[in-house]
Amino acid sequence: MRYNFKEVEKKWQRRWLEEKAFAAREDYSLPKYYALVEFPYPSGEGLHVGHPRPYTAMDVVARKKRLEGYNVLFPMGWDAFGLPTENFAIKNHIHPKAVTEKNVKNFRAQIQSLGLSFDWDREVNTTDPAYYKWTQWIFLQLFKKGLAYKKEMPVNWCPSCKVGLANEEVVGGECERCHTTVVRRIKSQWMLKITEYADKLIDGLSAVDYTERVKLSQINWIGRSTGAEVSFGTTAGDSLAVYTTRPDTLFGATYMVVAPEHEYIEKWSHLISNISEVRAYRDEAAKKSDFERTELAKEKSGVRLLGVNGINPVNSREIPIYISDYVLSSYGTGAIMAVPGHDGRDWEFARKFGLDIIEVVAGGDIDREAYTSTETGVLVNSGFLNGLPVDEAKKKITSWLSENGKGAPKVNYKLRDWVFSRQRYWGEPIPLVSCPCCGWVAVPESELPLKLPEVESYEPTENGESPLSAMSEWVKTVCPKCGASAERETDTMPQWAGSSWYYLRYCDPRNDAAFASKEALNYWMNVDWYNGGMEHTTLHLLYSRFWHRFLYDNGFVNTPEPYKKRTSHGMILGADGDKMSKSRGNVVNPEEVLAEYGADVFRMYEMFIGDFEKAATWNPQSIRGCSGFLEKVCDFPEMLEGGNAYRPELEILFNKTIKKVSEDIESLKFNTAISALMILLNEIRRTKKIKQAEFRDFLVLLNPFAPHLTEELWERCGFGSRPLYKQKWLSFDAAKCVEDSVEIVLQVNGKIRAKITIPTGSPKEEAFAAARQDGAFAKLIEGRTILKEIYVPNKLVNFVLK
Repeated sequence: MRYNFKEVEKKWQRRWLEEKAFAAREDYSLPKYYALVEFPYPSGEGLHVGHPRPYTAMDVVARKKRLEGYNVLFPMGWDAFGLPTENFAIKNHIHPKAVTEKNVKNFRAQIQSLGLSFDWDREVNTTDPAYYKWTQWIFLQLFKKGLAYKKEMPVNWCPSCKVGLANEEVVGGECERCHTTVVRRIKSQWMLKITEYADKLIDGLSAVDYTERVKLSQINWIGRSTGAEVSFGTTAGDSLAVYTTRPDTLFGATYMVVAPEHEYIEKWSHLISNISEVRAYRDEAAKKSDFERTELAKEKSGVRLLGVNGINPVNSREIPIYISDYVLSSYGTGAIMAVPGHDGRDWEFARKFGLDIIEVVAGGDIDREAYTSTETGVLVNSGFLNGLPVDEAKKKITSWLSENGKGAPKVNYKLRDWVFSRQRYWGEPIPLVSCPCCGWVAVPESELPLKLPEVESYEPTENGESPLSAMSEWVKTVCPKCGASAERETDTMPQWAGSSWYYLRYCDPRNDAAFASKEALNYWMNVDWYNGGMEHTTLHLLYSRFWHRFLYDNGFVNTPEPYKKRTSHGMILGADGDKMSKSRGNVVNPEEVLAEYGADVFRMYEMFIGDFEKAATWNPQSIRGCSGFLEKVCDFPEMLEGGNAYRPELEILFNKTIKKVSEDIESLKFNTAISALMILLNEIRRTKKIKQAEFRDFLVLLNPFAPHLTEELWERCGFGSRPLYKQKWLSFDAAKCVEDSVEIVLQVNGKIRAKITIPTGSPKEEAFAAARQDGAFAKLIEGRTILKEIYVPNKLVNFVLK
């Protein structure tokens, strides 16, 4: 059959839009399925070949679910606030809104050219005031509940972007966007108390179906640990609080380290004889990001506080205090106890500065290295803990600390509060005003959205303040509470804000009275399956779960977790096996692939390229193989003949294929599902004909992967008045998924020597007998001693011979 993919794909894409083929229905009595992909940032570069992989995967799932009778919500939108757009606008003297509109239009056209079955009636855009009205509203609820606060703190500052960055946005000491080296600055920043939700965010993972690596990334980022907070005295008279997960090793604490910016440094300055050296070190540390400072492999550095010592609470021994950049004031108490005998970093530090190293858990050789395998073991050199196993020692020392007023049990977290300010223009305005009488006051909800004003310059001011701060007419206002003169907050929200709740807006995107109606939320939530990149499992995923849990706790949503299931895909690498980049010259332009092969081949290849959860290398030969497969499908109409049932010789294979494709789609094994369809196609072609029933069912199975071609063939062959997308998914007969006989291999000492066919499910006695009756195999074992007989049902017989 002649198949002009350019004409056919445009035809069906236009028809699907006109018929609103994939619009979710408002009938809440139907069984629902909510499939979600991460909405993209619409960059000026447009779609790359990495985008279609997760989009197509969830499109396959969504199309199958519709055929199974579900009312499917599969939406798309735009995470459109962000620095790249603003920087482009600054450089080219154009409004960020105009840049965004142009980029969105291009992205939408590219996505639609792939034949993805998104519900475009529910399209959202985070830069739309009708959308960010509710982003601001949610922020105000957080503020009213005391979960939003402002504080001066050291921040990661990008000198190029002129913006403060969250720790998660610093990669290798550089800004993740522009790769400029990040420095530390003290800024007054809005913060969200995500730390108050740390336990709920960990515990909630037990109720969801996330892949193990996604769960682990969340658990490790939150970093919950159980230990004790210990009070160390000092010769200066003040106490230093230290958190440790190993209070049992206190007798091995031979020095302390405090953060270079610890408040006691200046308080003790009159006692510290080398205060100039200490301050110089602190100034150098301020130039480093948290990630650089805590890197394990870096050279250990520090300065001793000459004039002040710590006092170990368990033996009253004086121990030196150092400052070192690997201790952060923003994590824990800003001070640590060092046990060099049992911590690698402490051991290296102690060796460099000539400090004592004491073994307190038996088993290692601390002269050579720290002995860190100490979760089990016996305490030594530890006074009243000597001879106790680690677990008992932990309990005893914690009780002792509590009884003697020198410490207490404590749960600690690596997670820190979320820096929620950006000193930029292109973001959601923070709806608060600063009143000299009332402090920070919320803008009345009736005045939302608080819209961005028009500005002449989008560039942050030289002192790092937002360009909004120069808009005096916009800044100056009155306090909503007392009516006094007041000023608006001029910082804007980070890009993560709009993406922390977008899945809720999809449920009811045109609602002006609420972010979504109760009825819509009760019907659509949770999201049934959410797929996204692994790079977002410690940022967006954590933030959106935090916002959602807050909304649940306050009665605004009906589920404690937003997503029932979360999976992640692997990236697509260049043909050279490296990550695609312009500098390497290995970038594949999807528009070129679409122009040469069409959307269906592109979709098929992206699903066939390899294990969906792992990185895969782009292979031009393989995409040609997918093209050849669909060309063979186009030949079926010429082989078509009547018949409303499978031929007996193909009945088992059809049932097995239906079972295989159905199950593989649900378990992300798209490549093996396509492989099963290829096997079926080859068996049909071998017979040189195809029955109507066989062709109809083959098209249904292939439709989620290649929707344009299958719709066209369905229509051309006259398989009913309704298009394929309105048909039903196939069921299989389990009894007909099993062959009557099976071919097994015969092995001698693990090496394949022959193959035989035996009845499926044969017991081992019959399998061994059949093996011995095979002439060629019988000669191999004749006269030899059989040490062991092994049978793997329906797969192999192995004789271990002497």
